[in-house]
Amino acid sequence: MLTIRELKKSYGGRILFEKAAMQINYGERVALVGPNGAGKTTIFSIIMKTEDPDEGEVQRDPWTTVGFLPQESEVVGAETALEIATGRAGMIEKLEETLHTLEKAGTVDVPEYYEAQAKHDALVDPSFEARAKKVLSGLGFRETDFARPARELSGGWIMRAHLARLLVMEPDLLMLDEPTNHLDLVSLLWLQGYLRNYKGALLMISHDRQFMDELTQQVFEISNSKLVSYSGNYTDYLRQREENYENQVAAHKNQQKEIQALQEFADRFRSVSSKAAQAMSKLKQIERMELIEKPQAPRKPFRFQFPQAARGGQRSVQLEGIHMAYGANKVYQGMDVLVERGDRTVLVGPNGAGKSTLLKILAGVVEFQKGERKLGHNARIGYYSQHRSATLGADNTVLDEVLLSAPTLREDEARGILGSFMFRKEEIYKKTEVLSGGEKSRLNLVKFLVDPPNILLMDEPTTHLDILTVESLIIALERFEETLVFISHDVHFIRKLARKVIHVNAGQVCPYSGGYDYYLEKTGGFGDARAALTAA
Repeated sequence: MLTIRELKKSYGGRILFEKAAMQINYGERVALVGPNGAGKTTIFSIIMKTEDPDEGEVQRDPWTTVGFLPQESEVVGAETALEIATGRAGMIEKLEETLHTLEKAGTVDVPEYYEAQAKHDALVDPSFEARAKKVLSGLGFRETDFARPARELSGGWIMRAHLARLLVMEPDLLMLDEPTNHLDLVSLLWLQGYLRNYKGALLMISHDRQFMDELTQQVFEISNSKLVSYSGNYTDYLRQREENYENQVAAHKNQQKEIQALQEFADRFRSVSSKAAQAMSKLKQIERMELIEKPQAPRKPFRFQFPQAARGGQRSVQLEGIHMAYGANKVYQGMDVLVERGDRTVLVGPNGAGKSTLLKILAGVVEFQKGERKLGHNARIGYYSQHRSATLGADNTVLDEVLLSAPTLREDEARGILGSFMFRKEEIYKKTEVLSGGEKSRLNLVKFLVDPPNILLMDEPTTHLDILTVESLIIALERFEETLVFISHDVHFIRKLARKVIHVNAGQVCPYSGGYDYYLEKTGGFGDARAALTAA
């Protein structure tokens, strides 16, 4: 289906990868991993022929259809969400023009013609729209959203519509670049279940380890400019990588010992006439050796000591009789919530249920119409919004933001922490207004960790973070002794941190005094996701 041979790509003298090789066969599930900037998206661009390699080639079966979901959504106009999902927005006319041109030229027995004909037939199939509606529903769209112009939707919802289009088209090879970034937990679990039964091949880039564990059968890692293959899912890859490293270290040490012994013999006896020939033989033996390079240790999550927050009272935040509405949309009517010191609570529920609104009410960043919000003794709240730029000074540098957050922090300490969160060298002097979404997320994390509040409210903190940064965040939050309430679509993150679950749906909140697996046990599985999967 897809073969990559001897691929090389470099930017500004820096080699991203060289002699890279990969093969994907029909029905295989493959993940491409590596640190930010390693070249994962570049490989996708080369496969899609939007970028050229320096060396090597990509061969694709001419009869293979490919669907690609980039990280950033395409420009949209007046087309509706349903028109995007069906692919009909301008596509039928374009395909008819292609077919007409090929027919006029007499070139109908070519892959391009058959692919265009197949796509055209699918788009005019009456069942196609029904399938598109089902997929849109699974990804969190309400029926009233189907006819909404895409320009009225947020970037995240537009991405969902484009993802729906790919799932409906069912290409032979589905390429997904961070498909879970804009999904809530329910939609993510629906997508996971859908892809588990997908007939085509999958090639994905993802920072969600649980998602990859559930779906992948092979992992390719970009490491030290090489593309290394591992069999199994992401957890298997981690184990194999560690075993390979230990084996390489042992092999390197053994070879160095052998070289040292041979060299010592040669140095000792090269001037002894009776053993000079034997000494030269030892030196030639060293020259003939294929030297084993000292392996570079795999990257590990960063651990650092951050100051513990001032101790809060037993009752952190209490909401009583809260009525909250956005215009005619009544979100809560008489809602009660108690958050106590030391709680590690995750808010779960379908999209639009009011999870982010509840977090904002707890944070005190939105006004409700009725009820009371009570803060506990010595309460100090930190709110980690989905909208990262709102908490950053546009004219401040990355280093400025950290030093302003923790005035007692030394500059060298700040540099060290920033370096561990992938802000290196001149990057710490970048103005925050030019940072990417991932960079803003990482910077806000550093700000929280160097000067933590005693009530930490976090809305999708893992979005735009790579896996190692997520692991570093988990380690930091595991050491956090005060109160944590969060929303996340990362199941691994939830399982590691949540000790309590609050299910939010239709204006009702239902607490479960246990972790995520306890919640699943008590509810017989994640009800919202189960309903979506059944609908699919």
